[in-house]
Amino acid sequence: MRKSAAAAQARPRAVTKPVPDYTSRAYWNGTIKMSLSKFFILSVLHQRPMHGYDIAAMVERTTNGCCSPTEGTIYPALREFEEGGYVTSDTEIVSGRERRVYTLTEKGRDAFKVAVAAWMDVTRFLTECGDMVAATGRGKGDCCG
Repeated sequence: MRKSAAAAQARPRAVTKPVPDYTSRAYWNGTIKMSLSKFFILSVLHQRPMHGYDIAAMVERTTNGCCSPTEGTIYPALREFEEGGYVTSDTEIVSGRERRVYTLTEKGRDAFKVAVAAWMDVTRFLTECGDMVAATGRGKGDCCG
């Protein structure tokens, strides 16, 4: 069976993604929060075992509201951590409700230490960039490449 010339020329149109507004503070805040969510989950579990709701509340308190992870962020990360051996979980009954309590393993504590070191490197670099931006008053320079 032969295709018509029009059908042969018809191509599916590519769906174009909107280009992010890189001048938007909201864009950068969202990117930073997404990147730090796993770090903050490890951070609060480093303090003590917790269930999901406590993890979310503690992350929000710890970051003074800067990072407020949702269930859609916390539980996939916890599943990934558990599958990788970074956390373990046990079920307990609290006020008649079943809750899963997550505990950081030694591997999870090691991962948190590596994450802290990596973020400290980035923080030092960002501080240098901030100092340079303040010094030039223009926001341009060599700090980022």
